Amino acid sequence: MSYKGASDTGGVYFPPEWAEQEAVMLTWPHEGTDWAGMLTEVEQTYLQIAREILRREKVLAVCRDSGRVKQLFTEEESGGMILFEIPCNDTWARDHGPLFTLRNGIPVIHDFQFNGWGGKFEASLDNLITSELYKQGAFSREAEFKSHPSFVLEGGSIETNGHGTILTTSRCLLHPNRNPCLTKKEIEKELMQFSGTGQVLWLDHGFLEGDDTDSHIDTLARFCDKNTICYVKCRDPKDIHYAELRKMEKELKNFRTPEGTPFHLVPLPMPEPVYNDAGRRMSATYANFLIINRALLVPLYNRPTDREAFEILGEIFPDRQTIGINCLPLIEQNGSLHCVTMQIPRGFLRLT
Repeated sequence: MSYKGASDTGGVYFPPEWAEQEAVMLTWPHEGTDWAGMLTEVEQTYLQIAREILRREKVLAVCRDSGRVKQLFTEEESGGMILFEIPCNDTWARDHGPLFTLRNGIPVIHDFQFNGWGGKFEASLDNLITSELYKQGAFSREAEFKSHPSFVLEGGSIETNGHGTILTTSRCLLHPNRNPCLTKKEIEKELMQFSGTGQVLWLDHGFLEGDDTDSHIDTLARFCDKNTICYVKCRDPKDIHYAELRKMEKELKNFRTPEGTPFHLVPLPMPEPVYNDAGRRMSATYANFLIINRALLVPLYNRPTDREAFEILGEIFPDRQTIGINCLPLIEQNGSLHCVTMQIPRGFLRLT
């Protein structure tokens, strides 16, 4: 198996999000999750996400009751659903789901430890989802399964450009609630060995108020192609994020590709503040978009900046249809669109 434009180290390739996909994984909300009090509302967001994906590829859904979930879709739509009944604590598939590499052309499913974002939330069931998917035959017969029992890593904490570079944040990966016995150099070595990448770029600045992840990179800055990074920019000097995001922007401007050239940087607006009923500011961010086959799903928050962000991202991805998703329900639980999804590259699923 090969991907156009692939770049790897030692025969290992870590596909970027824009590589051709087989499916997108969702972990479906139910009454036993934190969504219980607003299940109907959040399920509408999940349905909107799933239906846009199903127009272009398959949806792998981890769920408590496959029969109930299947009934939410038309007969035609359900033909593209791959359902697995697996217990879960929560629904943030980006962080408890598998990561995927190719080693000399062989698909490898990586199962890292997930500890509820540093022990903030119960995650013992979520930590088993990837291994349960493997046991239930979700993945290609040719795929290898690689467990990483001593390394905590969430998918939302790293970005790859598919050409030898990983982007991450020190606030998350170096936080003592993840891998306290490892140094920065040792964590970097783990990342490069699993992914086949040649460099790790660390952001030391940037955060979102209301975020539980200790500054996941997918809330702040994202690769859009080999040399392009879009990032959150705050334009209000009175906003609590202003100074930190300016420092993050400066760091991004100093980053270089392996060839020594600067990255092409595209700023995204920060949404006007969104508060919940208790007055807590929620972590709304346009950086939490999802790239799928032939389309880009953009999180929207019913704010004046929605249109600007939508148009900017449409210009970055001119060959993909840009589709807005109402993510106000998702940020009630401190995440957004990218956080509830995990793309599965072509060739990694068992389809027969």
